[in-house]
Amino acid sequence: MPNPARITAADARLLLALNAHPRATSVALAEIAGLSRNTVQARLTALETSQTVGSFERRISPAALGYPLTAFITTRVVQRRLDEVAAALAAVPEVLQVHGLSGEADLLIHVVATDADDLYRIAGQILGIPGVERSNTALVMRELLDYRVTPLLQRAAERSGKQR
Repeated sequence: MPNPARITAADARLLLALNAHPRATSVALAEIAGLSRNTVQARLTALETSQTVGSFERRISPAALGYPLTAFITTRVVQRRLDEVAAALAAVPEVLQVHGLSGEADLLIHVVATDADDLYRIAGQILGIPGVERSNTALVMRELLDYRVTPLLQRAAERSGKQR
């Protein structure tokens, strides 16, 4: 996985503007962030190329798609089969995200399901992947804090303002 470059204060202001106004044009983002249009276009291209900024896929609620249950499945994996396991997990539509871990578990798999029986099926499908030795499933009871990076962007924008 590529290592994204650290962002500058201008990048942070630009990304805050983009978070607040995802449909804004380059001209509008330039005005909001206090940058030139050419700078905005160049910085967005650089951020995408360095993979600092990933997909602009909208965050759609899985519940709206008929998947109200969320769970995390930890697994132990035969290390030499890690790439095969990752490829097999990518083929499971209900797998939203996979993280490699240190410690007892090797992978943390974020999944969604239609109901408890569906979650049982998905967990069994994951356990059936060659190379997966053991799994443990934890059902999410409720989300207390959604994924966010805005506070980090605000800190980056403020930090660089103090360095001037």
